[in-house]
Amino acid sequence: MFDLFKFFLIKISIIVLFVSCSNEDKIKQLEIVETNKNPNLKSCCDKINKIDFINKHGQLNLKLNDSLNLKTSQVTVTNKMLLIRGGEFMMGANNDQWALGREFPKHKVKVNSFLMDMHEVTNREFMEFVNATGYRTVAEQKIDWKIIKNQLPTGSPKPHDSLLAAGSLVFFQPKNILNTIDFSQWWKWVKGANWKNPFGSGGGIKGLENHPVVHISYQDAVEYARWCKKRLPTEAEWEWAARGGLENCIYPWGNEHIETGKAKCNFWEGNFPVNNTKEDGFLFTSPVMNYQPNGFGLYDMAGNVWEICSDWYNESYYKLLSVNEISLNPKGPKTWKYSREPYDPKKVIRGGSFLCNDSYCASYRVSARMPFSMDTGTNHTGFRCVKDI
Repeated sequence: MFDLFKFFLIKISIIVLFVSCSNEDKIKQLEIVETNKNPNLKSCCDKINKIDFINKHGQLNLKLNDSLNLKTSQVTVTNKMLLIRGGEFMMGANNDQWALGREFPKHKVKVNSFLMDMHEVTNREFMEFVNATGYRTVAEQKIDWKIIKNQLPTGSPKPHDSLLAAGSLVFFQPKNILNTIDFSQWWKWVKGANWKNPFGSGGGIKGLENHPVVHISYQDAVEYARWCKKRLPTEAEWEWAARGGLENCIYPWGNEHIETGKAKCNFWEGNFPVNNTKEDGFLFTSPVMNYQPNGFGLYDMAGNVWEICSDWYNESYYKLLSVNEISLNPKGPKTWKYSREPYDPKKVIRGGSFLCNDSYCASYRVSARMPFSMDTGTNHTGFRCVKDI
């Protein structure tokens, strides 16, 4: 498996040179089709590869970021696995205002029983894996141009060697923005950012031991799961588990709006991305098990960090399935298909993150699904594992 974690950023500066005005028009048309009822709604991670992040690399000044929260969980965190009894359900979105085209049509799915981590893999747990194996994540490795150039259009120029240092994408809160299209206004390519330094070199994870591990690529998640004698969940298993026994509900807790009542998950409260009221106490990740679990006893099935699944992402996959016949333990399409980035292999991520907000990306819904560059990671992407019975 190649080091496309860096490709995720390197290709940003290259692909943008190949996008013509006509292609941009097509992309805008695709966005309107995807958003169905709400043409103003965006998909928060879809076009993140289109921006020239790597030429704007730098460090975050955490002293200016008074929202950085290093709270730890009030309970002792142990990642127990819970029995998720199998069953049959209608997978996909209801006809709600936030649903995107990729979530339709609803279709019948049946999954067998399995075991699932009750919460996302934490920094402490991932550290145990690293200490036992000496594993180095993709974000910790220097970018290999010989590998990533094969994933780019022929003739793509090689970036300067100074830009090939190890690093990752980190979200920062801008004071103001010009629009919600240019993602580089709130994302930075930070050299030295990785799972043990979420905000760049020297940051560390002290105080974040019970927070979900981030800057994780698909390869990293698979290696951890293999070490634990587990695996990543399929997209169908993940959605079945997230629903927690509820039928046709929007969220893991039911249909009560996310901003109604007490805090239900870690999400963006306020005007994304310039203002977060932090009513839940967090700007970035929160400790696992900080909010109430769903009906199956699972924590953080909405918000906090995106969770990596094993399935390939195909933007039209649901449309290829029969709405009348039951899909038994589906494992996704045979390969990826994503017209906006055809060179980059995509997996599925689920659950949304601390950056999701109804005004921009309402992906804390149980049916929300997103393409994920399989060898990339950001500081809002993590995972949890499952195990066969």
